Amino acid sequence: MPNPATESHRQFLTFLQDQNRNRHRADRLPLSLAEWQQQKTLLRANLLRSWGGFPKQHCDLQPQITATLQRDGYRVEKLLIQTRPGIQMTANAYVPEGAGQRAAVLCVHGHWRLAKSEPVVQARCIGLAKLGFFVLMVDAFGAGERGLQPALGEYHGEMVGATLFPAGLPLSGIQVYENQRAVDYMLTRPEVDPDRIGITGCSGGGNQTMYAGAFDARLKAVVPVCSVGTYQAYLGAACCMCEVVPAAMSYTEEWGILSLIAPRALMVVNATRDAFQFSIDEAAKSLDQARHVYHLYGADSHVKHATFDWKHDYHQPMREAMYGWMTRHLKQAGDGSPIAEPDIQTEAPETLRCFPSDSRPAGFVTLPQFAAAEGRRLLARHPIPKHAEGWESAELLMREALPVVLGGIPRKSPPQVQSRDSPKNMDTHFTYLSEAGLTLAARYRQRGKGRRGLAILLDLDHGQQAASGELAETLLADDWHVAGVDLRATGGAANPADRINRAPDHNTAEWSLWSGRPLVGQWVHDIRQLLDAVDELKGLQKTVAVIGAGSAGVAALAATAVDNRISRAATVGGLASFVSQVPYENQRLGIMVPGILKRVGDVPHLAALAAPRRLVIAGGVTGGGSVLTVPSLTGQYAWTIAAFRHHEAAAQLRLLPDTDAAGVAAALR
Repeated sequence: MPNPATESHRQFLTFLQDQNRNRHRADRLPLSLAEWQQQKTLLRANLLRSWGGFPKQHCDLQPQITATLQRDGYRVEKLLIQTRPGIQMTANAYVPEGAGQRAAVLCVHGHWRLAKSEPVVQARCIGLAKLGFFVLMVDAFGAGERGLQPALGEYHGEMVGATLFPAGLPLSGIQVYENQRAVDYMLTRPEVDPDRIGITGCSGGGNQTMYAGAFDARLKAVVPVCSVGTYQAYLGAACCMCEVVPAAMSYTEEWGILSLIAPRALMVVNATRDAFQFSIDEAAKSLDQARHVYHLYGADSHVKHATFDWKHDYHQPMREAMYGWMTRHLKQAGDGSPIAEPDIQTEAPETLRCFPSDSRPAGFVTLPQFAAAEGRRLLARHPIPKHAEGWESAELLMREALPVVLGGIPRKSPPQVQSRDSPKNMDTHFTYLSEAGLTLAARYRQRGKGRRGLAILLDLDHGQQAASGELAETLLADDWHVAGVDLRATGGAANPADRINRAPDHNTAEWSLWSGRPLVGQWVHDIRQLLDAVDELKGLQKTVAVIGAGSAGVAALAATAVDNRISRAATVGGLASFVSQVPYENQRLGIMVPGILKRVGDVPHLAALAAPRRLVIAGGVTGGGSVLTVPSLTGQYAWTIAAFRHHEAAAQLRLLPDTDAAGVAAALR
C-alpha cells in the first residue's frame, strides 16, 4: 500500500495548482472593447463580492492636521483622516512650496516595519515633493501607528488580519476602500488637481497600488513595484493576509486586475532577485495579456514593464523610473524616461508620528477591535427565533448558506480504499481518495465489538495519531471503535514550512482562501469521504460520532451539519466564537471562513445545526485563547441551547466544564 504521508504536503499543493490551472485553461482574451467591457463589469462585481462590499455611505473624513514640519522646498503635515465611523487613518502629507494646483501621488507602504515612517518609504515621498508633486503617505490598517499597541513595528498579517475573514471583510478590501478615502481627502486639498492623481507602492504596497488602481478610476497613473506576478505563482509561496483576495483564483488571473487599469497609465516594476511570485517572468505573463486589453483601447504606450537587476525593494533607480512615468502621465511633460532623484534627507521615524510617544488615545480602534464590532453587528441579524416558523426559516437559510461559504461540497466519488491490517485485525491502516489527486491516510482501531459505534477523532496537529491518544484509549475501553485521519494539509500530511507566527497552517490555508475553498470546507469533504471509506472497509456502524479537538471542533460541527450519517458530535476545547477583539491564539487559519458570520452565524449557530442529535461541548476557548468558565460557556452557546429546546432535545446537548476524556466519553453514550 502506498504511503502518501511522505509526500502529502506536496500532493496538496499540486492538487491546488492543478485545480487552478484547469479552471483557467479555457479562459480567452476579449476580442473587442465591447466584450472587454462585459468582462470588466463582471470582474469588478466579483472583486467587490470577495471584499465583502464597500460602505454605501461615506462618513465625514474629519481631517485633522496635528503638526507641521517645515523642510527645504516642502512641508510635512501630520494628518488624521476618518475612513469609517470611529476609524482613524494616520498619514503624512508632503506639500511642495508654491501656489496653484499640482499633480499628486498617493503613496502606500509595503511590509516595512515602520510603515509610512520607514526611510525607504519616506524617500519616494520626499523625492516626489521636491519634483513638485503633492504626496499623501498613509499607514495601512494594523500597521505603523495603527497597530495593536502605539509602538511602531507591528505586523498586520497572519492571525491579526485573519480576524476580519469571518465578517467577510478581508484586509485587501479594507485597504482598497481606505485608499479610496485617501483619494477623497486629496480632492479636498486646494493644492491637488483632481484630474492628475497617481498611486505607487512596493511589495504589499504594490498590491494595494494594483487593486486601488484597478478599482478607482480617479487614479490616472499606477506604479506597482515588486508585487506583480501571477495568482498561480502565489500557490506554493507565502504572502500576507493583506494580499489575499478570497476566491479571486476562481474567477480571474492577475492579468484581469491589471487590465482594469486600462487605458490609464500603468508601469509595472520588477526585480531580478525577487521571489518567484513577483518575478519578472511571472509579471511578464500577466502584462502580456493586459497589453492586449490596452491595445483594444488604442493605448499601447500607456503600459510599460520596467525591470531592474536588484532585490525586493524600492531603491533609487526604481524611484527615478517612477518619477519619469508620473511626470509624463500626470504633468504631460517629458517622455517617461527616468528623472534623477533630488537630494533627500529622511526623518527619524518618531519625528513623523501623528501620535508621538504614547499619546495615542485610549479609544483608538485596532484592526481586531474593528473586526469584532463588525462581527457583532452581523450577528445581531441572527437573533434567537421566538416561534417555530422562525426556527424553520433560520435553519433552512443556514443549511443552504453553509455549503456556499465553505466553498462548495464536491460530489462524493469512490474512495478507492487500500488497507493493511495488523495482527488479529485490531488495527487497520488504510488510505482513501478524497478528490482526484488527493489520497489521505487513516487508522481504524477496535478492541471489542464496538457496541457503542464508531468515534472519528479529528486532531489537526496529530492527525491519525489521535487514534492512539488518551481520548481514543478511553473510548476503546468504553466499547467504541475509533478512527483517526490525516485530513489534507494536517497531521502527517502537514506542510513542514506552513507556520507564520501565530498561524500554524498559514500558507496552505491562505492558498485555499485564494482558491475559494476554505480549508475547513475541504476537511468536511475529507470527513464525508472517510465515512464512505470506512463503510467499504468495515461497514459503517449505526452510531457515528465525530469529535474535534481544538480548532478541529469547527470541522466536526460543519461536517455534522451537512452529513446526517453523523449521529453524534463533540468539540473538545474548541473555539466558541469567531468574534475576537484580539488576534487569534492557538487557532488555525484554516477554520476562518469568509463571510460566515453574515451568511450562517457564529460557532454556536453552526453547533445548533446538529440538533436534535447528541452534541457535546467539552470546554471552550475565546479567540484570544482564554478558557471559558461554565457560565460563560452557557452564555456563549445560548443560541445552541435554544435550538435544542426547540427540537425538544435539550437532554441531547451536553455542556461540560472541561476536556476530561472520561467526561467526554460518558457524555457521548
